[in-house]
Amino acid sequence: MVHPRSRRLSGLLTAVLVALGAGGLAVVAGSGTAAAAPVGAGSYTETLPAGRSLPTGCGSISTNPRQYVTGNAPAGPVPTNDWWSSLLYKRIDCQFSMPLFAGPVAYKPGPGGLGLSYQTDAAISGSATGTGEYHYPYAEHVRVGVDGLNATQALVDGWSDWTVSTTLSGGGRTLRATIGRGLPLSYYQVTGGDAVITTTGPGTAWSTGGNRIGFSIGGHDYVAWAPTGATWSMSGTTIRSTLAGRGYLSVAVLPTTSGTSTADKIALADRFTPYAHNHVTGSRLAYSYNQANGTVSTTYALTTTAREGSGTGTVIALYPHQWRYLTGSTPLAQSYVSPRGAMRILTGTQFTTSMKYTGVLPEIPAVGDSAGADLTTVSNYLNAELNNPADFRGDDTYWTGKGLGRAARIAEIADQLNLTAVRDSALTVIRTRLTDWFTASAGKTSRVFYYDRNWGTLIGYPASYGSDQELNDHHFHYGYFVAAAATLAKFDPAWASAGRYGGMVDLLIRDANNYDRNDTRFPYLRDFDIYEGHDWASGHGSFGAGNNQESSSEGQNFANALIQWGQATGNTAVRDAGVWIYTTQAAAINEYWFDVRNENFPASWGHNYTAIVWGSGGAYATWFSGEHEMIVGINMLPITGGQFYLGDHPAAVRSTYAEMVRNKGGEPTIWRDMLWQYLALGDPDAAMSKLRAAGNYTPEEGESRAHTFHWIRNLQALGQVDSTVTANSPLAKVFVKNGAKTYVASNITNAAQTVTFSDGRILALPAGKTVASGATNWSGGNATGGGTTPPPTTPPPTTPPPTTPPPTGCGTGTLASQGRPVTVSSVEAGFPGANAVDGDAGTRWSSAFADPQWLQVDLGSSRALNRVELSWEAAFGRSYRIETSANGTTWSPAVTVTGTGAGGQTTHALSGDARYVRMYGTERGTPYGYSLWEFRVYACS
Repeated sequence: MVHPRSRRLSGLLTAVLVALGAGGLAVVAGSGTAAAAPVGAGSYTETLPAGRSLPTGCGSISTNPRQYVTGNAPAGPVPTNDWWSSLLYKRIDCQFSMPLFAGPVAYKPGPGGLGLSYQTDAAISGSATGTGEYHYPYAEHVRVGVDGLNATQALVDGWSDWTVSTTLSGGGRTLRATIGRGLPLSYYQVTGGDAVITTTGPGTAWSTGGNRIGFSIGGHDYVAWAPTGATWSMSGTTIRSTLAGRGYLSVAVLPTTSGTSTADKIALADRFTPYAHNHVTGSRLAYSYNQANGTVSTTYALTTTAREGSGTGTVIALYPHQWRYLTGSTPLAQSYVSPRGAMRILTGTQFTTSMKYTGVLPEIPAVGDSAGADLTTVSNYLNAELNNPADFRGDDTYWTGKGLGRAARIAEIADQLNLTAVRDSALTVIRTRLTDWFTASAGKTSRVFYYDRNWGTLIGYPASYGSDQELNDHHFHYGYFVAAAATLAKFDPAWASAGRYGGMVDLLIRDANNYDRNDTRFPYLRDFDIYEGHDWASGHGSFGAGNNQESSSEGQNFANALIQWGQATGNTAVRDAGVWIYTTQAAAINEYWFDVRNENFPASWGHNYTAIVWGSGGAYATWFSGEHEMIVGINMLPITGGQFYLGDHPAAVRSTYAEMVRNKGGEPTIWRDMLWQYLALGDPDAAMSKLRAAGNYTPEEGESRAHTFHWIRNLQALGQVDSTVTANSPLAKVFVKNGAKTYVASNITNAAQTVTFSDGRILALPAGKTVASGATNWSGGNATGGGTTPPPTTPPPTTPPPTTPPPTGCGTGTLASQGRPVTVSSVEAGFPGANAVDGDAGTRWSSAFADPQWLQVDLGSSRALNRVELSWEAAFGRSYRIETSANGTTWSPAVTVTGTGAGGQTTHALSGDARYVRMYGTERGTPYGYSLWEFRVYACS
């Protein structure tokens, strides 16, 4: 069996409608020694270590990430890992971008302007019991442009927290467009010609006259506004206005359905009209954590500039995780369809949400395994870890992090049970490994962090899963480092001080999700989508389905790590950022990964859980395995005291577990420990029964038998999480079993504390102790940290394979395959072979789901071959041959790939003469077929 988690290139594997990011050779340092920049007792380097890679992409972007940015854009580091990142961090489409799924509208720039797509019908693939996906794919119905515009590239002209502006120039014309999350309107400024709106077919006008036109195309309704005094003309597929020489317009898609009457369309257009010329020029997040009453408030504010008149505000569409917690506003009756569910509508300049923060813990308390036979069991498990508590499976940032996380769990549990030798062994491993990584000694090329000033990013080497070349997954990797440092800080506060290694921990936090707007070394909240409420994994987002996030639970591991580190070191800014990310993302995960209310996924999809959230939809699949246990388990790990949000909806836990069993056709046989721990949040007795009956099993790579037993046994004693009660401490949680509550709080400081819960319960916490009180009672732990501000005293109110360089005998050659005849072994409906040679990175060929399969192109005559470039979709070939032929019948192998294909953008050198070239696939890399966005054959001129 393939190692189950050689995984997460955030650019290599899933299923049907997903486009891959690739392209660009790695920029590798040929020599040099690391020059250390000190941070307390630690250090990082600003000299790229020998043999290590920078981010890669189009043109000179490795060393010039502002290559596609105008001088009007904000100074400082460029944003990455966003919904619009492929516009700036170009990696596949080096001229424009991949589709930008803003919600409710999707956009794609091109030579003639900015395309718009609003989809209300999901495209569903796969099956309800196997891997499958749903998407609301980009399907352009409207393009806004300028008469005569022929742009050669799209540049980024500005950005704010969830909006972006792009410019398109050519032929003496320019178009500047501003788009954003939750904005049904898009805003344009034009020069050099008439504004032109082009539709994909003849549209139907239902409202004309003056400066406004309402029209229907593709089953959807749009409104365009020109300046006062201007008019619109409509002829065939073209809608045109001179804009009365004033150079601005706006376009909106309306929240209508096939049954909406013309009168209601006009009424909606009238409702939107007062905001049409209030162009959005900025967006900004503000949040606060009220520790006294355990609430998190978030304000989403927009800045508008009136192009005429003096109006303010705009039309705003809210995602489910926003409108469910809305305060002070009432949405309109209509709503938009989106990949995240219904988006409800407000008008104005801002809105505010209020959510309960119901707490995390350093570890679940030992209320059930601190005595008797269960203490013997867990003690035996812990003592077995004495000499290898981390069990490191690799030396890169991800697998180092996994090992550190494992050791932290061992340390926490051993401390609760007074097994100090085991605890100290784990802490020593954490201290030693972190100190090594946080020391950039001369000439060091491994276990070292490198800061790149151009990108404003901190990259750890060895990197993995594209964390260097694609800026993927920094929150996943670094979350483990920060979490382990937080555990260490409880027992060794001196190590965690700013004068020693605390500053290095803070740099990791700032790189992944910089919480300080005034810190210009890193972009603000890099990995976190402020408006959609969750992280994105891919740095560039260059996929036909937008950006993606698979392991939402590892994103939460990062947020929990901020809470724990901030609390342990007295840094309330870090702690509060962690509380905000954690609370917001918990709501988003329960909506968009688990759909706990059964309202957001397409009704016909058949799954009640998605493993990967894409900009355009979701996938019951993973980047690394088709095993149902891993498809489900990837959004649980790592199980820690920060994963209790998974239990906020116990019925959904039981339902998701049951779906996994149904789809597999039986109980799990791999990753059983992860799935039992998840089930324990919904049915702890069943989980404990499965664990006790299992006997010997293979733990997940970041897990231990000690932690699995401890987690399940103590949830069995405590019951389920109670999400109705908050506390005036961030490290507190309430559980309920048979109607009786247990209150738990952790004091990791060296002074006594009192914690008050929102239902009036008060716990007195001795220094360094975790206390459980109520239906079950326990006290333990020996933390000696300094800690943070005490609770308020006022009671609260209720990687691709190496590519072969092309030969140099005829330079780079010329593209010979585009538009040439193609023959294929089979076709998945809707994805013909011609798509692979049409020059469009957004269309693809897909085969039947079987081996072997092939695609061949006829070059028209015998050509001297130079190279072949394969741009794989998610369904790639693990083993294949590139073959050539003079007659299309007798084939000769030119390249053979056996078991090492990993998808993405792959180049193979060719030589000799041939008329026909084909890819002959012998082993698929996924359960699906073979799928190529492009199959490019280059020949000597």
